[in-house]
Amino acid sequence: MDSSLQYICGSIAAAVTGAVATAAVYIATRPPPKIKRNFDLNSQSEELPGPDHIRISHLTPKAPNVLYLFEDAQTLHECMQRGCKVSGNGPCLGWLEKGRDEYSWIHYKEVLERAKNFGAGLMKKNLKPGSFVGIYSLNNVECVLTEYACYGRSMSIVPIYDTLGPKAFTLIVNEAEISAVVCDKEEKSTTLMNDKNEMPTLKVIIQIDPISEAAKKKSKELDVDLISFKDMEELGKANPQSLVPPTPDTMACICYTSGTTGSPKGVMLTHKNIVANVSAVMLQLGETAPCRSDTMLSFLPLAHMFERCCQIGLYMTGGQVGFFQGDIRKLNDDFRTLRPTVIPCVPRLLNRMYDKIQEEANSSKIKKMLLNMAIESKKSELERDIIRNNSVWDWTVLKPIQDKLGGRLRLIVAGSAPIAGHVLSFLRCALGCVIVNGYGQTECVAPCTMTTPGDPSTDNVGPPIPCCKVKLVDVPEMNYFASEGKGEVCVHGLAVFQGYLKDTEKTESTVDKDGWLHTGDIGMWLPNGALTIVDRRKHIFKLQQGEYVSPAKVESIYLRSALVSQVFVHGDSLKSCVVGIVVPEMDSVMQWCKEHGITGEWIKLCQNQEVKQFMLEKMTTLGKKSGLKSFEQVKDIYLHPRLFTMDEGLLTPTLKTKRLECRKYFKPQIDAMYSHLE
Repeated sequence: MDSSLQYICGSIAAAVTGAVATAAVYIATRPPPKIKRNFDLNSQSEELPGPDHIRISHLTPKAPNVLYLFEDAQTLHECMQRGCKVSGNGPCLGWLEKGRDEYSWIHYKEVLERAKNFGAGLMKKNLKPGSFVGIYSLNNVECVLTEYACYGRSMSIVPIYDTLGPKAFTLIVNEAEISAVVCDKEEKSTTLMNDKNEMPTLKVIIQIDPISEAAKKKSKELDVDLISFKDMEELGKANPQSLVPPTPDTMACICYTSGTTGSPKGVMLTHKNIVANVSAVMLQLGETAPCRSDTMLSFLPLAHMFERCCQIGLYMTGGQVGFFQGDIRKLNDDFRTLRPTVIPCVPRLLNRMYDKIQEEANSSKIKKMLLNMAIESKKSELERDIIRNNSVWDWTVLKPIQDKLGGRLRLIVAGSAPIAGHVLSFLRCALGCVIVNGYGQTECVAPCTMTTPGDPSTDNVGPPIPCCKVKLVDVPEMNYFASEGKGEVCVHGLAVFQGYLKDTEKTESTVDKDGWLHTGDIGMWLPNGALTIVDRRKHIFKLQQGEYVSPAKVESIYLRSALVSQVFVHGDSLKSCVVGIVVPEMDSVMQWCKEHGITGEWIKLCQNQEVKQFMLEKMTTLGKKSGLKSFEQVKDIYLHPRLFTMDEGLLTPTLKTKRLECRKYFKPQIDAMYSHLE
C-alpha cells in the first residue's frame, strides 16, 4: 500500500514538474507580443501650417480639443462616480495598518458616502460652494475624502506641501482666504492654532489623528474650532445636505507652486483643465493606460498635480490606490505588500533604485557579468518593440530586482525633473515595464508632452499630448530661434491654467494675449517630432566678459555622468568663469578609489585632491562631448559629501534645486574656489 502511494505521488510530482517545465519552455520560446503604439516613432508630432511652427499630437485630429475621455466623467466629481460604476463597487482606497501584513481597503460606494457626509459637515460649519479648503497632510485616505467632499459641493481644495515653512503657509492661507484646513498631525493643528491671529479667514481646523485633551483645552483657550475628521463626518451624517455638483468650469483647486524662484504662486485650475489633461495622457498611453485591474502606490506629495493626476486616471477607470505608510524609509515594505502595477515616480527615486542595483552587482564579478548580459539582451528586445518580464533573463537574473517593487509593475510615469539616459534605459530593461517620461508644469496641470510607450530613446520628453499645442519662440539673447527648431517652450490648450490667484501682473507676464503659456524652458524639436529640453531661460547669468551661461543647461549635461548625483553650477557678472558644487555618486566614486588604491572615509575621499581632479576631468570631457563651450564649463568644483535635502532648504518639495538658497549655503566654498582661481 505504502509503495503504491509513493508511486502515485511520485507520478503526480513528475507530471506536475513536466507540466511546469513545458509551460516554461512554451513561454520562453513563443514570440513575445510587441507593444502597440498610437503613432510612428519616426513621426511623433504634426506641424500645423503657418509661420509659428506649432506642433500638435497625431492623435489630435482623431480627438480634436480633447475635453474628456468619457462622456460620464467631465468633472472630477463624476470621475469618482464613474469609477464606482465601472468597478462594480470595487476597492478604491487602501492603507497599511501598523503590524498588519496586508492592505485594508474601502470601496467606491463607501468613499462616495463618506465624502458626502464630510462635505455636509463642512456646510454645517458654514462653508459654502466656492469656499477654499486647505489640505495640510501626508498622503492618506482622508486627503482623498476631503478632496472629493469639496468637489461634490463645488468647493475648491488648496493642497499645501508638507514641507513648507510657517511663513509660506500663512501667505497661502491668507491669499486664498482659506476657511478650513485638514491636518493629519496634532503638531500641525497646534501650530495653526498658535498662528490663527495671523490668518483671520481660517475658521475650522480638522484633525485626522485623535485629538488629545491638551489640544482640546488649547482650542478652547484660543477660541478655535478644532474638530476631528471622524466627528466632522458624523456631523454631516446627522445633518444631510444636498450635493452641489460642479460644472467643468468650476474651480477645482488652487495649486501653489513650490517656490523655486521666490514666494509660491497660486495656480488656478478648473475641473475642465484637469480632466482634459488626464484624458489626453490616457489617450497617449493607449493600451498601457491605467484600467480597472490596476493598483497604484501613492507616495509622491498630493500637493503636486503630477501625483493627483495619476490618481485621477485610476479613479475614472475603477482602479485602486494604496497609500504608503508615510515614511519613505519603509517604501520597500509598501511595494512588497501592495504589489502595485502602476506608479508615478520622480528621477531621484529612480536614481536610488539604479544605485542600489549597481551596488549589489558590484559585490561580485559574476553578478556584474550576468546583470550586464541580461540588460544587453533586454535592450535588444526594447529596440524590437518588446517589453516584458517573463524572459529567461527575467526569471534567472532580474526577478529579485522586480520583486523588490512587488513583482507586478507594468507602468511607471516619471516626471518633475530630467532623468539621466543611462538610468532610464537600464531600468526599462531591468524592471521589464513601460517607463514614460513627461514634461510640463503646474500652470498646464501636469505634462504638456510625454514620451511614447515603448520608445527606447532617452533624449527627449516626447510629443505634445492631445489637449495641447506646443510652439517654440525666439530667444535671441541666447541664440535660439524657432526657425531652427529651438526656442522657449510655449503651450496652448485646455490644460492651460486660469491665472495666478490675485496676481494679474504675474499672470500677464506668463500667459500672453493669445493664451500661450510661456514656460521659461528652452526646447528643441528632434527630427522625429519629439521635444527635448535643452536650457532654461529664466536662470541665466552674464559673465565678466559678457558671455551668457544657463546653469540649468550645464547641470543637465553633467548629470548624465554616472559619477554625478547632484550638481549646482554658479557664476556671476563679476567673475570670468563658473564653478560647481557636486555631490558625487558614492558607489561609482568609491569603486574608482578602490581600483586606484585610495582609501578613507567618504568625507575624506570628497576632500581628496586626486578624487576631485578625476571628477573635474570626467565632467569636462562629458561637457565637451555634449557641446558645452569653454566658458560654460566649470573651472573648479567642491565635492559635497551629502545629498541636497529639503530639510536644509536646498530643494523644493518637488526636488528642484533652490538656487538662491544653494548660493547662500555654499558661499564659503564658492568664495574659496574663486579665490583659488584668481
